[in-house]
Amino acid sequence: GYNIHDLAEHSTFEETVFLLLEGSLPTQVELDKIDAELRAAREVPDMILQLISIIKSSHPMDVLRTTISAMSSLDEDVENNSEDSVKQKGIRMTAVVPTVIAAHHRIRQDEKPILPRKDLGHAANFLYMLFDNEPDPLDAKLIDKDLILHAEHGVNASTFAARVASATKVDFYAAMTAAVATLKGPLHGGAAE
Repeated sequence: GYNIHDLAEHSTFEETVFLLLEGSLPTQVELDKIDAELRAAREVPDMILQLISIIKSSHPMDVLRTTISAMSSLDEDVENNSEDSVKQKGIRMTAVVPTVIAAHHRIRQDEKPILPRKDLGHAANFLYMLFDNEPDPLDAKLIDKDLILHAEHGVNASTFAARVASATKVDFYAAMTAAVATLKGPLHGGAAE
């Protein structure tokens, strides 16, 4: 029920994450809470960084798919598919995927991954981890808008794949792995490469 142009113009990605999880835009208190949760969940365990190093020559989508699948082994509550648990896993995944992507980008260039910063917003932190310097605020704002626009993708093939997998009662990570695997296809996300 929200116009994507209004969200891109007047909102932030963090607000859009809340909207997708809760169905409405957040109050300031709710926004502060989800923003803090996202910032706190950005770091990836060393095991994931080691895995990225092992498969660094793989296609970026293969690395993302593999790391998401591997993250299931680090979740003590992996089989809990309750609404609250899945929302928390979604927040964690939203926070950690940019770290995985940036780490892979740097590792495959034989550079050391940059640890995330809690004092930067989601988009600015992503750019910081990619390039090892604090981004221009305009660049961060443009990435923020891009993330909002990508969030409004409806029921595409990867979303459909995640829903099909979820309907079989698999865990969150299995559903996300199916979604990322589908996104790689040349007629879906791969078409935009």
